[in-house]
Amino acid sequence: MYDSLRKTLTCIEHQQFSNPIICKGWRKIKFIKKEIKKIFRSCSRYVFKGKKQEAKKYMVGQYLAQANNILNRAKQVLSHSLDEELKYYTDYVALFINQIDRRLLQEEIIPSEEKVYSIFEPHTEWINKGKRQPELGNTVLITTNQYHLIMDYKIMFKEKDASQIVPLINRLKINYPNQTIDSISTDKGFYSKENFAYVVKSGINKVIMPKKGKLNKEEYKREHEQSFIKLRNKHSAVESNINMLEHHGLNRCIDKGKAHLERYAALSILAYNLHIIGNELVKGKLKKQQQDQELFYKRVA
Repeated sequence: MYDSLRKTLTCIEHQQFSNPIICKGWRKIKFIKKEIKKIFRSCSRYVFKGKKQEAKKYMVGQYLAQANNILNRAKQVLSHSLDEELKYYTDYVALFINQIDRRLLQEEIIPSEEKVYSIFEPHTEWINKGKRQPELGNTVLITTNQYHLIMDYKIMFKEKDASQIVPLINRLKINYPNQTIDSISTDKGFYSKENFAYVVKSGINKVIMPKKGKLNKEEYKREHEQSFIKLRNKHSAVESNINMLEHHGLNRCIDKGKAHLERYAALSILAYNLHIIGNELVKGKLKKQQQDQELFYKRVA
């Protein structure tokens, strides 16, 4: 919440120069900034360093009282102004006051869908699947072919893996109408009875979609066939594709905003595909040179 309070005060500070009449009573705004930072640090020490519950709740109450005071005064400025940036940050202040009160004073568990991990990039998500340490960012779904070229991608904003199979198959059919999909391989997170039935019905011969949890006899037999195991083992190659994609800029987006994130992802995938194509062209050139050398030595001999 401190960042939203800091940005709210900064917006009001800017208003003092453009509209000094509506910013009466904010003469000590620099002092207010220092005070809110001071109480924020003090409150953080009580919350995160195992202080007594009564003292912790007292400090949180003091912090929320200061934040409420700033919020109410900021709303007075907002009532005479059309500053969208100020409204944006005051809305976050109100949201965080409510969540901190529920979480620390009322000891309520905040649902994950209500949590905001960045006020500057609100689409940011908490990524925890298959990782020792959780990461902040967004998941990118990629689909590669047998040559490791990325044929389809999608940035997933608060979406689950299992909800992606049907739209993915539809996109592939629309974007590649003259191509036949012989097999498809996914992780366990994409499995559901509906997804499996849809992929089989779509005409794909080999469906490598491992099931979560216990297998029945039919599923056990299907997942232990030689063809299933062979294609399942090939699926691990996607990890090297992901690692290579991260080295082409998708590890960390340095642009700001959702639209710029989407553009950055598209350019990273384009760079990855160009690298794959370039590698194949170099291999072909080296192979041709080797064949020409062997032919030359045969003629000399």
